[in-house]
Amino acid sequence: MLDIRQLHYFVAVAEDEHVGRAAERLHISQSPLSRQIAQLEEKLGLTLFERSQQRIRLTTDGRTFLEETKAFLTHANRLESLAARLGRGDEGGLCIGYLENAMHSGVLPTALRELQVERPDVHIALYNYHSAQQLTGLRQRSLDIALVCEPPAADDPELACAQVLNDPMLLAVPEGHPFAKAKNFTADDLAAQKWIGVMHKEGALRHDNFVAACAKAGFTPNIALEATEPLAALGLVAAGLGLTMVQQSLRHQAPDGVVLHELSWFSYRSALWAVWHRINLRPLVEHFRLTLLDSSAMLASAPALSSKTPALAGTGK
Repeated sequence: MLDIRQLHYFVAVAEDEHVGRAAERLHISQSPLSRQIAQLEEKLGLTLFERSQQRIRLTTDGRTFLEETKAFLTHANRLESLAARLGRGDEGGLCIGYLENAMHSGVLPTALRELQVERPDVHIALYNYHSAQQLTGLRQRSLDIALVCEPPAADDPELACAQVLNDPMLLAVPEGHPFAKAKNFTADDLAAQKWIGVMHKEGALRHDNFVAACAKAGFTPNIALEATEPLAALGLVAAGLGLTMVQQSLRHQAPDGVVLHELSWFSYRSALWAVWHRINLRPLVEHFRLTLLDSSAMLASAPALSSKTPALAGTGK
């Protein structure tokens, strides 16, 4: 294995064509420098210099070796600089798993925007996986961060987590519906309506949890249509095909023809959890984790309904 220090010595002697001057530039004695050059030649099995009493100069092979050595040392410096940037988390890649809710709610886009401003050289790869697939990816170290609807067990030896979204639900009704201008809703009012359900990719669990929350509130939704994601459900509401409930973070994405109401008495929440491996090998992962948590806190502090949202707050059962 080549000694990088000896290569630096070789370049200095080759550039100065004088051992004494090179030794002075390198702040070492002449004898140790000559010895290091001789050891390098012996290790290589190559004569690098022609020596005489008056001067020392490169052989033909020595000139060829000098060009390659300079290129090698330049690359070594680049590697050292890259390692330093990676160590600070300024460069590298992140593999992030997510659910649609992470996008719709703004949690993930907000964090990514912040990361891009702070560390523009970081490469991001996004994977839209089911929660179970994401957790498997974390355990196998193919994902760095996962955004899932259910957290891992509290005593999981490998994974840690934090909640980044706990979104209350808004009632979405067509603009021409009698409920559009109503101020109060009862469970009986909602039970008598046609509903548009949202069957998430996560499967029946979230759907069942929503229906259970409805039952707890005192009504069973009469689901006449089902959409695969909440924005599609809002489009069906705008077409006058029924009512639905969507998470509060989607309020700004409601299309024309949809009126949103708060239901303070409805307990169901749309949750999102950030999960990561307990053994963090890279500073970049930790930096993004903190950015994600900060972004979610900022979104959580936003007002529930802005003055631009065509909505009235429904209260009481």
